[in-house]
Amino acid sequence: MKIVTDFPYPVEAREHVEIPMPDGCKLAARIWLPDNAEREPVPAIFEYIPYRKRDLTRLRDSIMHPYLAGHGYACVRVDLRGSGDSEGVMRDQYRQQELDDGAAVIAWLAEQPWCDGNVGMMGISWGGFNGLQVASLAPPALKAVISACSTDDLYLDNMHYMGGCLLTDNLSEATTMFTANSSPPDPALVGDRWREMWMQRLKGSGLWLDTWLRHQYRDAYWEHGSVSERYKAIRCPVMLVGGWADGYTNAIFRLLEHLQVPRLGLIGPWGHKYPHQGVPGPAIGFLQEALRWWDLWLKVRDTGVMEEPMLRAWMQDSVPPTTYYRQRPGRWVGEPTWPAARIREVAYGLDSHRILMPGDEPCPGDESVHVQSPLSVGLMAGKWCSYTCAPDLPHDQRQEDGGSLVFESAPLEEALEILGAPAVELELACNQPVAMVAARLSDVAPDGKATRVTYGLFNLTHHRSHAEPEKLVPGKVYRMRVPMNFIGQNFPAGHRIRLSLSTSYWALAWPPPQPVCLTVYPAASRLVLPQRAPRPEDEQIQFEKPEGAAPISIHMIEPVEQNWLVHVDLALDRSVLEVIKDEGLKRIDEIDLEVANRIWNWYSFEGDDFASLRGETRTERIFRRGDWHVRTTTRTVLTADSEHFYIHAELDAWEGDCRVFTENWLRKIPRDFL
Repeated sequence: MKIVTDFPYPVEAREHVEIPMPDGCKLAARIWLPDNAEREPVPAIFEYIPYRKRDLTRLRDSIMHPYLAGHGYACVRVDLRGSGDSEGVMRDQYRQQELDDGAAVIAWLAEQPWCDGNVGMMGISWGGFNGLQVASLAPPALKAVISACSTDDLYLDNMHYMGGCLLTDNLSEATTMFTANSSPPDPALVGDRWREMWMQRLKGSGLWLDTWLRHQYRDAYWEHGSVSERYKAIRCPVMLVGGWADGYTNAIFRLLEHLQVPRLGLIGPWGHKYPHQGVPGPAIGFLQEALRWWDLWLKVRDTGVMEEPMLRAWMQDSVPPTTYYRQRPGRWVGEPTWPAARIREVAYGLDSHRILMPGDEPCPGDESVHVQSPLSVGLMAGKWCSYTCAPDLPHDQRQEDGGSLVFESAPLEEALEILGAPAVELELACNQPVAMVAARLSDVAPDGKATRVTYGLFNLTHHRSHAEPEKLVPGKVYRMRVPMNFIGQNFPAGHRIRLSLSTSYWALAWPPPQPVCLTVYPAASRLVLPQRAPRPEDEQIQFEKPEGAAPISIHMIEPVEQNWLVHVDLALDRSVLEVIKDEGLKRIDEIDLEVANRIWNWYSFEGDDFASLRGETRTERIFRRGDWHVRTTTRTVLTADSEHFYIHAELDAWEGDCRVFTENWLRKIPRDFL
């Protein structure tokens, strides 16, 4: 990344500003201003997340917000109510209080003497979510949004459920918020009331995993905050940003299709990161692209940004399977509209173990084929939402396909490219009333290595809808369509296309209550691929190299450790996926603060015992400055039998060597078509 220090405007930073809410609660903000903004007001760009402006996002903020401020914007980074240095208690995601607070902040910004009355919202993940959600409230001063790595549908594409299946990211996300909600504000900013604010959070935030597990199919809980319920309510222009390695990319295509405002989509090869820091690369000059967007919609300057294709996406070339890589080869392609008129869905028939390409004749074989997957299928699946800061991408699929039903094409005579959502249409029956299927599409190289391209999960009890599940009749034949995640991929000539089906996908998703034997009728099933031909105009799509402001100084005291490990105990027939996300102990020099944030996850099972499935997470968070030293730890264990989920959770908080708070939770939650 090119570090920029010579901006059009010198930047003034205000470390801590309190923004009053209508009910008297004060939200904490950090603000960067062009030095002449008090004399010549400028538009404001508002980022609104719970991840602590003071410390945890300080490095990322230092690269982005001063850069935008140096180009003539007031950048305002606000901690949600109950997080960071803001007052109050945060009890859940995306509730009405959060959205109302966001609208109130926008109104406050528009009235400030350094703001010209025009406001944009910009955010990634949580901040991308609530940017769309606040936009649906149509606050008058909100003129445009940039939403990265977000979704329009909290049930369909979020860290909780996928295709009606329970993701283990539901547990890991709950763990992330468990430790976030138990962290104190900084006494250097809020003074002596820090301890009272901390205790309010420890006592009041609650166990979010309990809430999320009590809504196992689509209901009013998930509809709230899902802008898919009210696309027309969004009245300002929206730029949508994501990456193929991220978990939220499907929503970009739905929003491009259904929003009725000026909109752009940008999808690279990246994981869950802003594109100027995107991994796998190539990273791009995203902040320059953001300026083109803001200059048009907040300053009414014609930057040509809306002359770009509605969708710009990275067409990925074939790569060997690996759980981590820095760069993803490919090229940029563009579509003037979405859905794209020149992309056609092509259906390929199946026979007993083949994908039938044009000219292939079906072979005589069994009318039906069967699969009952071991619980080990999925240990090499990687993370639902990759951060690509550890080996969290899928590994060689040959290790997964031994427990799967596999259909494979002959070697391709010429390259085949897809852009869109592949799907498999299945005629099937199963022997249990509750079942799931995982469908994986892989690129198989001539040496046999199989790289997963995309995948989909589907809870078969949701075959009518995600809102009205019903148990299956064992032995009854059903016809179902299993969509896979949107993807852009080139399959080279000489490679094969592989479709793999499994009846479990642990530890990415929680399996059904009992082992399932699935019967598939290949002759009545087919694979559907969204095929796109290369076009000369794609070569015109280019981006500048990434730029940013100078990052702050961070001194590492204890090293970072991030890894994924698979342990198999053959004597006990026990397998464990261990995920380590230890950000080390670091010193943030400019605020004289030491911070540690550590998360450990274990997902295990024994043999083929579905009652042995267990997810366990532990966290530790430390804040230390001089004599001030606080530490919080959490532990959450999730298990299940055929009828219930069981949660055991623990929270402990220390001030110095004294434990000042502890709480335990035990919950029993019925399985509901899951």
